[in-house]
Amino acid sequence: MELIRKILLGLLLVVYAVAAQSEELTIRITQGSEKAVPIAIVPFGWQGATPLPDDVSSIVDADLNRTGYFRTLDREQMLTKPTRPEEVDFKSWQVLGQEYLVIGQITPDSGRYNIDFQLFNVYKNEPLMGYKMTVPPNELRRSAHRISDLIYEKLTGKKSDFGTRIAYITSVTEPNGRRKFKLQVADADGSSPKTVAASYEPLMSPAWSPDGKMLAYVSFERKSSAIYVQVLTTGNRSRVADFPGINGAPSWSPDGSKLALTLSKDGSPDIYTLNLSTRSLTKLTSEYSIDTEPVWSPDGSSIVFTSDRGGKPQLYMMPAHGGGAKRLTFQGDYNAGAAFSSDGRNLAMVHGNRGDYRVAVMDMGSKAINVLTAGRLDESPSFSPSGGMVLYASRQGGRGVLSAVSVDGRTHQKLTLESGAVREPAWSPQ
Repeated sequence: MELIRKILLGLLLVVYAVAAQSEELTIRITQGSEKAVPIAIVPFGWQGATPLPDDVSSIVDADLNRTGYFRTLDREQMLTKPTRPEEVDFKSWQVLGQEYLVIGQITPDSGRYNIDFQLFNVYKNEPLMGYKMTVPPNELRRSAHRISDLIYEKLTGKKSDFGTRIAYITSVTEPNGRRKFKLQVADADGSSPKTVAASYEPLMSPAWSPDGKMLAYVSFERKSSAIYVQVLTTGNRSRVADFPGINGAPSWSPDGSKLALTLSKDGSPDIYTLNLSTRSLTKLTSEYSIDTEPVWSPDGSSIVFTSDRGGKPQLYMMPAHGGGAKRLTFQGDYNAGAAFSSDGRNLAMVHGNRGDYRVAVMDMGSKAINVLTAGRLDESPSFSPSGGMVLYASRQGGRGVLSAVSVDGRTHQKLTLESGAVREPAWSPQ
């Protein structure tokens, strides 16, 4: 029971350290790449009578800039601002050192918007892509992310994450001194946050269902831990685990039919799977140790989890139906909180040495570990759907912020609330 008490206390301390005052996340690029490709995103033309609800070209500019693979041109430095192909003077963009150019225009259409944009190779004086779309007003921001997707994938040949979402936990100290916890979901650029659940007791460990339609999370709203599954579109939720002791760390199976979770109902914390249709439990570990933080491999064949069965927290892998677990990590004093990339090739983790806890990625083929961050208390890594970025929680000025780092370590971002803190990020599937 002492182990259980320590775990619960640790979980509570992590959550109670959070203090958030604002809802919107602001992204700041803290380290870019010297090899970033110059690209100019010209303000899109607009022929309507009233201002647009969102600046589409500005959103595209911000999306591409924060990848670290592109360096966008300030609007003030543009010599001309064409909106149609026949208005483009390629020499003026060559003078400015731009390799690519994006122009576009938006026109009203019976309560909807027609968006027409083109991408050019400046030095070859040739169009690379043209695209038209018609969208309702409430889809303008999402359409901007779609344009970013098209440009990024055309120029890099890689999948992008602009249209995805992130979930995270905030807390707000209200005027009466009570702290209110919120589980929120926002676009990947931190915009349009929506509250999924709120409580004066801690919320933690959000986990996306494979189809992105539901979240599983832990709530202490009944003064003890319980796991809920909530449908995002309706808000309907079910309490799927509220056993005595710890109910924690939910993780969805790739087919969405089960949760892997940590329960201590039989004594020490062990890994179980819960069939969401039948509510039947299967116990996968039975060691006299702390076994927690299970995550499914993308192919559904294995589960990786954290265990101190060897004396210190390390990562282990076992078949998804249980059985012999093999230790995965040997480098460092502490390895925990695993998260798979969607292709299963990489495993992110919290990698600790001599009191410093940083985010690292293991190549599952070679088992080589690459440390990506330099913080002292980095935690909760989560891969972007494309596998190109890792989102994690870190500390800045004594408060919690979210950070993101590219898998090659070239680009670093901070996602902060205007005032307050935010923890426990989880990146949605595509």
